[in-house]
Amino acid sequence: MNKVIFLIVFYLFSVSAAIAQTTIGLPAIRNYKSTDYNAATQIYDSKQDKEGILYFANDDGLLTFDGNYWKVYPMPNHTSIKSLAIDQSGKIYVGGQDEVGYFYPNQYGVLKFHSIKQLLPEKARQFADIWDIVIDGDQVFFRTIEAIFQYKNDHITVFDASGGWRFLTKADQTVFAYDTDKGLVIFINGHWQSCCGKTSVTGMGITGITSFSKDTLLITTQKHGLYLLHGQTLTKKNTPVDPVFFNDLINCSQKIDSNRYAIGTAANGVLIIDAKGQLIQKFSNGEGLQNSNVYHILLDRDKNLWVGLENGVSFINYNTSIKNIYPVKGNKTVSTAIKIFGQKLYIGTSNGLYTIPLDISKTDISHCKGAFTEVGNTKGQVWSLNEINNQLFLGHQDGAFLIENNKAIPLMTRQGVWSFQSFLSTPDIIAGTYTGLELIKRSNGDGFIDGGKLAGVYESLNNIIIDNYGNVWASHPYRGIFKMQLSVDRKAIIHYVKYTQNNGLPSTQNNHVYFINNKVLVATEKGIYEYDSTADKFIVSAFFAPIFKNTAVEYFTKGSNGNLWFVNNRRVGVIDFSKKKSQKPYEVIYFPELTDQTVKGSEFIYPYNNENIFIGSNDGVFHLNYSRYTQSAAPLKVVLSTVKTIAEKDSLIFGGYFFNINNPGPDQSLKQVISLPNRWNSFHFEYSSGLYAQKGNIEFSYKLKGFDKDWSVWSAKTEKDYTNLSYGIYTFVVIARNNLGNESKPVSYTFIVTPAWYQTAWIYLVYILILVLLARVMVLWQQKRFALHQKKYDEEQARLSYLHSLELDRNEKEIISLQNKNLEAELQFKNKELATITMHLVERGGILLNIKQALLAVIKKSKIPDAEHEFRSVFRTLNEIEKNADDWNQFAIYFDEVHNDFLSILKSKFPELSSTDLKLCTYLRLNLSSKEIAQLMNISLKGVEISRYRIRKKLNLATEVNLYDFLIEAVKKPL
Repeated sequence: MNKVIFLIVFYLFSVSAAIAQTTIGLPAIRNYKSTDYNAATQIYDSKQDKEGILYFANDDGLLTFDGNYWKVYPMPNHTSIKSLAIDQSGKIYVGGQDEVGYFYPNQYGVLKFHSIKQLLPEKARQFADIWDIVIDGDQVFFRTIEAIFQYKNDHITVFDASGGWRFLTKADQTVFAYDTDKGLVIFINGHWQSCCGKTSVTGMGITGITSFSKDTLLITTQKHGLYLLHGQTLTKKNTPVDPVFFNDLINCSQKIDSNRYAIGTAANGVLIIDAKGQLIQKFSNGEGLQNSNVYHILLDRDKNLWVGLENGVSFINYNTSIKNIYPVKGNKTVSTAIKIFGQKLYIGTSNGLYTIPLDISKTDISHCKGAFTEVGNTKGQVWSLNEINNQLFLGHQDGAFLIENNKAIPLMTRQGVWSFQSFLSTPDIIAGTYTGLELIKRSNGDGFIDGGKLAGVYESLNNIIIDNYGNVWASHPYRGIFKMQLSVDRKAIIHYVKYTQNNGLPSTQNNHVYFINNKVLVATEKGIYEYDSTADKFIVSAFFAPIFKNTAVEYFTKGSNGNLWFVNNRRVGVIDFSKKKSQKPYEVIYFPELTDQTVKGSEFIYPYNNENIFIGSNDGVFHLNYSRYTQSAAPLKVVLSTVKTIAEKDSLIFGGYFFNINNPGPDQSLKQVISLPNRWNSFHFEYSSGLYAQKGNIEFSYKLKGFDKDWSVWSAKTEKDYTNLSYGIYTFVVIARNNLGNESKPVSYTFIVTPAWYQTAWIYLVYILILVLLARVMVLWQQKRFALHQKKYDEEQARLSYLHSLELDRNEKEIISLQNKNLEAELQFKNKELATITMHLVERGGILLNIKQALLAVIKKSKIPDAEHEFRSVFRTLNEIEKNADDWNQFAIYFDEVHNDFLSILKSKFPELSSTDLKLCTYLRLNLSSKEIAQLMNISLKGVEISRYRIRKKLNLATEVNLYDFLIEAVKKPL
């Protein structure tokens, strides 16, 4: 019993050990589910054509994929497709139950099925699934369980096997098959011949044969691992992964380069091994594969893997420059710090520090093999890793630590530490902590001691630098930038300045300070700012302004080769000074694969060298081989996959395949230029790129010649609609480019929208003839009409002449009448003027009378002898003026003329009014004030009021009635 348990434990340990040592870098895996391609789940086989389009064998038929769009082509009898093959002419051979043939595009570029079942003998036309299809030159082999069909020169030969055919493939220009009775056989000169004898392969269940070396083949078996076939000799190949193979089923295999083989298993996904059988990498559920039961593996033209699964298809970006490194597999951890130190890779995460030894022979660190281990005493959030004086310091939520012998030695544990900086002239270290700055001093030996907190600034300083003058700069995420001057012994902050919006920064928040190329730079919400020491403030960096403009920069660092790496609006990029573009001494390159992948608020990039760029993410670390990335030679190509007319019912007019002399080609032939009726004048175009690994890096620009004047702006959009096009010849052209600026050749599709019947040349000719006839009729009608109008014109002229003479007479009379009216108006004006003057004379007479009376009173009082005699001449003059007292009467006459018989009407209506009352009414009608009336009537103001009261009483006026208004209205009313 104990022996059995020991064997089981030993076996499990062997399996785990075989799988554990894989490369640390994992490529990205993109999974496509049945809901993505709208077909059955299982993918049995896959191939790629010359244009890069992928084809998959599925229970619902043939699937095609161009990078953006899936299409399904069912078999005529709707049976499942288990295998497929593509020949040089572009024919896609498939088979199902009781059906065999090929798909080939018609003149409109749409795949259509062509059956060759009729070439089979009558008794062989009923068969089960076709599991393998092999093309060998001008002949095609189809394998069912019962028979193999050889299709050649429009003839099918049937090869039966009494025990059944179990396998069919081609390797090293030789067609192999597995006959249950005869064993492994090869096809030579029209016959199947034994390859290595029946006993050598009995019960093996061969699942794959591929080239291994110059004259040796690698054979995979379902349950017995790997074998080598050299000539007719078959030998077992023992490998370190045999424990996995013996505990699993090998379903398929694929050679992926000169020293790499992909093995598809039923439970462990895809295993990548080298020629020695060493496990390089494993792809299963744990690594991101959606299912671990692998049916088929395809190596595409870009050296990436397409894995047909029991449930869907997965794309493994195997030949990529960007990989994932997971320090803790199966547990998503945020990575915030990375450092290579002492031939080890350290990754700081949200749950501790992890490390792995590095193979120094590997230029690309992602190719190193091994497993991460946790550094002791580092549980918790790691904030930074800094190498200072050949020692590795750890910033941690629990304080400052020194990493030695795979363990963290505490230096200061009072509070969390963000990062460290060293001074140029001293071994002392400054640390940015949760509450300010902390000094870590070198002790007498090789160790460090806590130098204490630097008083003066009590802020969380998560990013610190030291400039050339010994000033310590630090940033607070919400309170700006601090510049601090330390004491000589570096134990205190003697002076500090805080820089905010008042000092040039665009905002107080989200600022990160860096010291790069001897300049103090700040990454802000609106680009890069630099410190102007003369003005003691921050200004927009003239160098970086054209690059970042007014956008947020979350992280900024300098690589060992001088390139500047950054995170801008959640996009990772680099300013590469080794490349020049558009007369600039640098080129800016973004990496769309890494967009939104960095840790928000704790972005981190570690540019170790051009082959090893590390980017912290929310799930492990991204590794970028920048040198390889920029040297990617995969040519860009655009695929125009669909053109449809948009109407009540969409109609497919182009299915994605061009023809050139009856064979698929890269360009449209004249035979494929379609003419469409005018009612079909709206179109839908779909296009994509065959670079499946760079799907997120590709942008497109298009133009419809005959409609668009300019190319469209670059966009990731892969479809375009045009509606209500007028008749004419149109050419839709589309090109693609990637993030490195490489552009594809344009792909174009020409079509014609014919004019409507009323827009054709014949109809236009008819229109012209009708217009000519109409013009002639119009001329004749116009001539007749002109004669009639001339006669009417002459009669009208005579009538108008008569009317004109009458009008002249009437105008003369009107002129005379107007002249008379003007004379009357002028006369009336003169009368009014005279009346006004007369009124003034009256007033003057009253004044003179008052003067006479005053003189008489003075003379009487003076008692001067002969005084009256002395003033005789004066009195004589005044008497003469009094004799003219009838001026009032004259004034009354003119006043009536001016005011429409005001006094006459008033006398007639109210005879009880005295002359004095009439005078007062006259003055009231002139709208004189009481004071003016008192002067004219030579009475007091009170006398005027008494007189007004007397008049109101005579007129029987109520108190609320205005006397002036009453007088105005009274003279208007008829008697």
